[in-house]
Amino acid sequence: MTTELHPLERLVQRAEALMARIEQVLPQPMAEPDWSASVAFRYRKRNNGRGGLEPVRHVAKLGLADLQEIDGQKEKIQRNTEQFVKGLPANNVLLTGARGTGKSSLIKACLNEYGPQGLRLIEVDKDDLTDLPDIIELVSERPEKFMIFCDDLSFEDGEPGYKALKSILDGSIAAATPNVLIYATSNRRHLLPEYMKENLTYTHTDDGEVHPGEGVEEKISLSERFGLWVSFYPFSQDEYLTIAAQWLSSFGFKPAEIEAAKPEALVWALERASRSGRVAYQFARDYAGKRAT
Repeated sequence: MTTELHPLERLVQRAEALMARIEQVLPQPMAEPDWSASVAFRYRKRNNGRGGLEPVRHVAKLGLADLQEIDGQKEKIQRNTEQFVKGLPANNVLLTGARGTGKSSLIKACLNEYGPQGLRLIEVDKDDLTDLPDIIELVSERPEKFMIFCDDLSFEDGEPGYKALKSILDGSIAAATPNVLIYATSNRRHLLPEYMKENLTYTHTDDGEVHPGEGVEEKISLSERFGLWVSFYPFSQDEYLTIAAQWLSSFGFKPAEIEAAKPEALVWALERASRSGRVAYQFARDYAGKRAT
């Protein structure tokens, strides 16, 4: 025999069920990850739209010494990162230039170099940049130093992540958080597409000075908010061979064996129409794998 609920009790149950459903869609504070699980984290969104930081269990074991033929770029990034880790003034960084020349690898190598000193990395996809304020709020009171890493960054007109990043870099009413910097890589300097017709918006003054139009100014403004620009360039044949030799050496090949591998390394690059550091590494892996079988 079932007992019928009092109308007031039924009302309370319905109210509780309604509140539970409302709580599911209301914004919730981001949960803290296990900070001891890794030195690198990825920001990921769930199907319910809520985001969180996930530890990267296997961080790439790249060292600064592994990266060849980019000494100038390495010095700038390493100096800025070291200042940051020591609590000294440092800049947000934009690394731009040819693909496969070591932009992302250099950031990973810095993480491995300074991770023991408290440096941490959070990788954020372009589509999730609108959540940057929540991520920064989560880590703002932590003792570690955090690089927010945005790889292969570029925007199309009207994308919401563009304005979110622009505001975080320099322009929000909130003060910059001293334990967070943005490190971004891109194949293009100004991050937004540029069109020939935009050249028509340039104006000339009587004294010959040139002023870009508003559309061009908007596209340049995001890049200018990065305090440090570091450019990467395509490698020459000799530079490519030097990088390939370094990776072959890391796989245990002797100098004479590395010299004998040069013709194959050049053919490998020719087939891919590229002499990048990435191509050199891929060649070395293939060459080492074939010789091991």
